[in-house]
Amino acid sequence: MRASGLNWQGLMEQLQEALPHCEVTDQSLAYFKYPRRTVAVNLPVRMDDGRIQVFRGYRTVHSTARGPSMGGVRFKAGVSAHECEVLAAIMTLKAAVADLPLGGAKGGVDVDPQTLSPHELEGLTRRYTSELVELIGPSEDILAPDVGTDTQIMAWMLDAYGENTGSTQGGMVVGKPIPLGGSYGSKDARGRSAAMVAVQVLEDRGESLRGARVAVYGFGDVGRKAAQVLEERGALVIAVSDQNGASFASGGLDLTALSAWREEHGSVQGFATEIRPEEVVELDVDILMLAYDYGSVNAGNAHAVRARYVVEATNRAVLPEAERFLRAQGVCVLPDLVASIGGVIVNYLEWVQDASNFFWTPAEVERAIDLRVNAALRDVTAFMRTRDVDMRTAAYALALGRLHEAAVMRGVYP
Repeated sequence: MRASGLNWQGLMEQLQEALPHCEVTDQSLAYFKYPRRTVAVNLPVRMDDGRIQVFRGYRTVHSTARGPSMGGVRFKAGVSAHECEVLAAIMTLKAAVADLPLGGAKGGVDVDPQTLSPHELEGLTRRYTSELVELIGPSEDILAPDVGTDTQIMAWMLDAYGENTGSTQGGMVVGKPIPLGGSYGSKDARGRSAAMVAVQVLEDRGESLRGARVAVYGFGDVGRKAAQVLEERGALVIAVSDQNGASFASGGLDLTALSAWREEHGSVQGFATEIRPEEVVELDVDILMLAYDYGSVNAGNAHAVRARYVVEATNRAVLPEAERFLRAQGVCVLPDLVASIGGVIVNYLEWVQDASNFFWTPAEVERAIDLRVNAALRDVTAFMRTRDVDMRTAAYALALGRLHEAAVMRGVYP
């Protein structure tokens, strides 16, 4: 399962489509076209065999017009400054669509975490955090989990920050373990929102989810939760994939048994009829849930997509050239700015809880996430109908309008 590349030009071209539908000035647009800063750091780590290996790390802050920046840190082979810049800009847009007082950021380290021992992974995490300690914090730039990072890595980041600053600042990182100030719902929020948005869009179009065939490309935390919610609504999940393989059953997969199988064997491979992960994207289904990484649907495979609805449960899962083709074929793409919005919402809620030192119950968190997801979807849907545009254009235009408002009120310094 390899993701295709992404680029800044593609994002700008999609923004150009949204510009006629929103009021922006050259000033506010200039703020969006250029990240506020991108930092590259060299990270020496003592490996278990005693040698020193140097890794390359990055952190981009795209915007702070609406509040401190927030975004994930990915530990992934081949990650680059350019990748961080594009994804940070998308985080800025996503926070604006959700109407949150946050800007976007993204960071990463060029490493395959599977090649590191736990000791080496901890050393790399602590070094990365220490190199950025003067630039991050609950009022500046908030770190979050992403590809290749998890609650344990967030815990190490929290501790490294405290050791460097001499203070405990729970809100400098989100996606933490519950005992360290994390929030309930972190693992499920993105998959839940992707499923909720799909359900609502189908209902708005007068379609029933009962019996709808679903394929999930990427059966991690996000894909698993999305599949579960859709199955509860009556859908039939017929195929899932992960990095190691894919399983298919025309009559539907038993998701409970599948999750147990993956827990035991480390992959969905072998659970049912084996197919190649790439084939999941090509299946004749009603809903294709993309929960792997950016570029899952690209110019090379868009022609093979037969789904009627494609849901971006992860950022930039459908690249611009692929989306243009899908749109021409009548495929409805539910974009990341709406479908995967649950992730940034639950991170915001964790940040708020840390700031107030008052924590909510699982039911309260779930209710707060659902309210904000539904509000964002209503705003985007209303914009679509008023301006007669597709969902991505509506989301971009709505976000740019809110960013413009903040930029104009702030003015230019000095």
